Amino acid sequence: MREINFFRKNEKKWAEIDDLLSTSGSISADRLSDLYIQLTDDLAYAQTNYPESKTVAYLNLLAGKVHGNIYKNKKKSRSFLIDFFAKELPLIIYKYRKALLVSLIVFSLSCLIGAYSTHVDETFPRLIMGDQYVDMTIENIENGNPMGVYESMEPVPMILFITIHNIRVTVILFAAGIFFSVFTGFLLFRNGIMLGCFQYFFYTKKLLYISALTIWVHGTLEIASIVIAGGAGLALGNSFMFPGTYSRLHSFQVAAKDSIKIIAGLIPIFIVAGFLESFVTRYSTVSTIPAAVIILLSMLFLLFYFIYYPYKLHQHATN
Repeated sequence: MREINFFRKNEKKWAEIDDLLSTSGSISADRLSDLYIQLTDDLAYAQTNYPESKTVAYLNLLAGKVHGNIYKNKKKSRSFLIDFFAKELPLIIYKYRKALLVSLIVFSLSCLIGAYSTHVDETFPRLIMGDQYVDMTIENIENGNPMGVYESMEPVPMILFITIHNIRVTVILFAAGIFFSVFTGFLLFRNGIMLGCFQYFFYTKKLLYISALTIWVHGTLEIASIVIAGGAGLALGNSFMFPGTYSRLHSFQVAAKDSIKIIAGLIPIFIVAGFLESFVTRYSTVSTIPAAVIILLSMLFLLFYFIYYPYKLHQHATN
């Protein structure tokens, strides 16, 4: 994009920001932070494409004003982590909501395909999960302990193993986005196939209720985080393929930073999911009510923090 076109495209927005900073009324810290993010994105683009230009000088000056006001008007200090989880991460989630929705759709459809494939071919689970795992599960069912796989390790080492494994899976899903989103889509598809196959396998054994109640105690958070990580990977790949008004490099850099923040934000959720799988899932067959309560609370948290709260926060920031 030519510099004059870039300037004209954003001139009105910059003028409004300048006018806002010139008014005597106070501006909320959240609003200032949002303005600062917008300006730094524009400044980075201008520095990349129009170095030493007057546009860069102007945006530097304007960004400096916003930065100064952030610390001038902030009534109370907040730690980095509180600010990150209370504002920055939800706004990033909202920014990439379309990629996250696509990730959910791909994963959900692949779950259905996995279930249907198991329905039409009883040998399909062995192809997907392996003979050893299927034979072990059948043996556990015959012994009256269908979810015995969750008792195969001691709780403390299990939580460490599970958390590290889940983080590794999300990093792979995210990094796969480098390959133009295709590989991330494939990994989402494969994981969805496995989940659908696994659940339908227990349905054929007339154990769908107990298996779902057991798995989703930790799986509600775990599976949702995998879908979110897949969305981050899709956003990374799409940023290069569809850069919009920015250069491909700049668009990719912005998406990479945002996607890394999404992955970092999922770490506490994986720790909780690992704790639930290690200390609660193994006992979920004993009592239905605690398991159901945990699943419900997990779902409410996900709906609030990753859907409702980002939407409301975005509305507040733009008003």
